[in-house]
Amino acid sequence: MKKNALTFLIAAVLLVIFVLLLFTFQVRQSEVVVKSTFLKPTETITNAGLYVKWPWPVQSINRFDQRVQTFEDKFSETYLADHSILLASVYVGWRISDAKSFFPKFPGGSALKAQSQLENMIRSAKLQSFGGHNLDDLVNSDPGKLKFDDIEKEIREAVQAQLNQNNYGISIEFLGLKRIGLPESVTTAVFDRMKAERNKYIADAQSQGDAQAAKIKSAADRQAADLVADATADATRIQGAGEAEAAKLLGVFQQNPQLAVFELQLDALKSSMNQKATLIFDERWSPFSLFQNLPANAPAK
Repeated sequence: MKKNALTFLIAAVLLVIFVLLLFTFQVRQSEVVVKSTFLKPTETITNAGLYVKWPWPVQSINRFDQRVQTFEDKFSETYLADHSILLASVYVGWRISDAKSFFPKFPGGSALKAQSQLENMIRSAKLQSFGGHNLDDLVNSDPGKLKFDDIEKEIREAVQAQLNQNNYGISIEFLGLKRIGLPESVTTAVFDRMKAERNKYIADAQSQGDAQAAKIKSAADRQAADLVADATADATRIQGAGEAEAAKLLGVFQQNPQLAVFELQLDALKSSMNQKATLIFDERWSPFSLFQNLPANAPAK
């Protein structure tokens, strides 16, 4: 009896497990589930938990990863508006935004097939976006003229528009330029052009410096000329005052020539006695003739 009871208990447990497997299913946190009734999508479940269903073939469960998936497209050639050739690749992050729409578009809800379709769309969007830009927008010595952000935005919006138009149930979370390069035949020409641009900047800077130097030199010359003119005017004024004073004395000297001679002799003596020295002179010669006929009690000097 005990053995039969144990067998019955085990069979009951297995039956319960079998029934649970047939009529319930679990949704994980990273999943989105599409429940189909007679192969037609009828319900999308995004919240994790335990749910009930009818067994196959009435209902079937299709699971999809709702996390962001990433890939990088091929490093391929594209033509620019100025007929230059550029090598470029982009990185993309995408996710299933509407599993109910995604499931019928790709057999079995294959993410690989969806990624392959995305690569084709991105290739087309790259050609369209790069075709509207010149090489200067991507290779330029002036960072302010680069248009990487504009190009990334154009590609992303073009791809998302195609996805929405075809109702693929996919959203582009991010897209950016991964690598850009130039064919060997173009690299030399680009470097030469960048060198020419740098030389132009150098020439402009040198020209501005020369102009500034000329301006400073002109201002200095003008200031020096003003100082010389002021000094010349002061000298002329002083000379005129001196000549006027001399003209006043000239009338006195003309009336008394001996006084003029006496003044000249005194000036000559002052000049000869400016330095401390011992003088040996002959009183017979001017201006030392002034020492002749001095009073006997005159103090010695």
